[in-house]
Amino acid sequence: MSETWQQLQSLMLLDIPASRWLAALFILFVTLVGRQWILALFDRLARTIAARTASNLDNLLLEAAERPAGWLLYTLGLLATLHVLNPPADIFPLMSLVDQVGRILTLGIAAWFLWRLIGGFAAYFSERARQTDSALDDQLVPFVAKTLKIFTVITAVLVIAQNLGYSISGVIASLGIGGIAVAMAARDTIANVFGSIMILVDRPFAIGDWIKAGDFEGVVEEIGFRSTRIRTFEQTLVNVPNSLLANMVIDNIDARSKRRIKMRIGLTYDTSPKQMQLAIEGIEKILETHKGVEQNFKLVKFDEFADSSLSIFLYYFSASKNWAEYLQVRQEVNMQIMHLLESLELDFAFPTRTVHLERSLPGS
Repeated sequence: MSETWQQLQSLMLLDIPASRWLAALFILFVTLVGRQWILALFDRLARTIAARTASNLDNLLLEAAERPAGWLLYTLGLLATLHVLNPPADIFPLMSLVDQVGRILTLGIAAWFLWRLIGGFAAYFSERARQTDSALDDQLVPFVAKTLKIFTVITAVLVIAQNLGYSISGVIASLGIGGIAVAMAARDTIANVFGSIMILVDRPFAIGDWIKAGDFEGVVEEIGFRSTRIRTFEQTLVNVPNSLLANMVIDNIDARSKRRIKMRIGLTYDTSPKQMQLAIEGIEKILETHKGVEQNFKLVKFDEFADSSLSIFLYYFSASKNWAEYLQVRQEVNMQIMHLLESLELDFAFPTRTVHLERSLPGS
C-alpha cells in the first residue's frame, strides 16, 4: 500500500502528483453526491415539518435555502479541489484569484438566499393580508419586500466591491449626502408613506367605508402610499394626502352597527290628553313590533308645547346600517304612524297664525 502511494506520489501530471489528482477527483465525487444528499435532506425536512407544524414559515426558510445550499456546496467543493491540487505557480499562478472568486461567489449565494427568503415571506404575508378587511396591507407587503430586496442587492454589491479591493467609504459618503438631498426633496412623499403605515396600523377605515374627515366626506375608493381617494356624494373624486389624513379626526360612519332615527311629530292643539296618550302608546307599539327597529333603546315622548303644535319626540335606531334598508324602515314606520293617527282622528299640525279683527262701531 505504501509502495503504491509512493508510486502515485512520484507519478506526475502537469507537475502535480497523481495522488493529488485522485484526492481532487474524490472531493468532486463527494461534492456531487453531497449535493444530491442535501437536496433530499431538505425535501425530507420540509415534509416532516409540514406535517408537524401549522405555520408555513419554517417551510419558507427551507425552500429559500434549498437551492443556494446546493450551489454553496458546489462552490466549496471546487475551492477544496483546487486547493488540494495546489498547482505550481508557474503552471497555474491564479490561486489568489480563485480564493477571491470563491469569496465573491459565497457572498452572491448568501444574497441569493436572502432574496429568496424575502420573496417567500412576501408571498406568505400577502396571503395573510388578503384575509384582512384593509387593502392597504395588500399594497404595503410588496412595497416592503421590494425595498428589502433592493437593500440586499446594494449591500451585496458594496461588500463584493470591498472584497475586490475597492474603497467603498467614498461611495457610502456620497450615498449619505445624496440620501440627505433626496430626503429633503421628497420629505412630503416620505411623510405620506409614513401616514400610510399609520393608517394601516390604526385601521380607522377600510375601502368602501363612508367617512368624514375635516372638509371631506364620502366613500373610500382606494388607499395608496401617497394619498387616499374618496368618492364624494356629488360623485367627485378627492385625493387626500395620507400625511394629512393621518392627523385628522376621522368619523367612520360605516363603523356603526345601526343607524339613528330622530324626528318630531306635531299634532294640532285640539288634540285631547286621551288622544295624545293613545297616540304615544300606538307609536311605541309600532316600534316594538317592527322587525327593522333595534329594540335596545327607543323613546316616544310628548315633550313640547310648540308654537303651532303639540310635539311628540321619536328617537330610535334601525337594526341595519345599510342606507337603503334604513330608509325602508323609516318609511314603513312613518306610514304606520300616519295610519294610526288617522284612526285616532288626529291631524298633523302646520304653522298657523290666528288673526283677531276688531271692528269699531259707528259713533264709538
